[in-house]
Amino acid sequence: MAAGFGAFWRVSRIAVLAGVAALALSACASNRTTGPVSADYSNLSGPQIQATVADLTQRYRSDPRNRELGIHYSAALRAAGQNSQAVLVMENLMAQHGRDPDVGLAYAKALSSEGRFEQALTVVENAINRVAPDWEPLSVKGAILDQMGQHQPARQAYTQALLLAPERPGLHANLGLSYAMTGELDSAERHLRQAVSLPGASSRVRQNLALVLGLKGQFEQARAIYAQELPPEEVEANMAYIRAMLTQQNRWDTIRGDTQG
Repeated sequence: MAAGFGAFWRVSRIAVLAGVAALALSACASNRTTGPVSADYSNLSGPQIQATVADLTQRYRSDPRNRELGIHYSAALRAAGQNSQAVLVMENLMAQHGRDPDVGLAYAKALSSEGRFEQALTVVENAINRVAPDWEPLSVKGAILDQMGQHQPARQAYTQALLLAPERPGLHANLGLSYAMTGELDSAERHLRQAVSLPGASSRVRQNLALVLGLKGQFEQARAIYAQELPPEEVEANMAYIRAMLTQQNRWDTIRGDTQG
């Protein structure tokens, strides 16, 4: 196995912090509390996240039963790394809106962010409409299964989701990252390149492609993509981390040899 699950996940966290769509609990990004109840604040900078959390905290205190507001507040808390509090917010909403699939899905995301994968999987399964499933809970199910090391059923969930939403770059990216987790880097690159070619592909998706290229030893290509997305110091941090991981896995000499001549 070229890149083990744990090692790859640590590297992908670098990209997540820089703005990746990493394994994807990604969905329709929205920073509003109206419209579809799906929220993703992971692309915001640290100060933007802090300001968002502060704003949503005040609004949530005055209306804690508001499902849309609660879902967005929980997502912002997750983006700020306050995972336990995000779970508490969703537990409160579940007590009020336990049968609402949007609430269940957001609860599953919060549980997963805290590492409670078995519970998260049960919750997301209950949020999936068996007769007419939607792509987003299937994507979240796949992400949870990948984090549990169950990569084959995760890929089945992504594939089913892609039948429903073939133009979603985040789904292709999730599938690519699933392959990266098991060291199948050629398959990972293929799916990530498809993801970045689609309209709406985010910086997070492009950075995931850079990550996989780096793991394959294609350092200049990886650096070039990172340089288009990140400030220089973050580019160097990502590249250094990738090289360190490859060194730890005793793959550096092999890759260096493959890239010469």
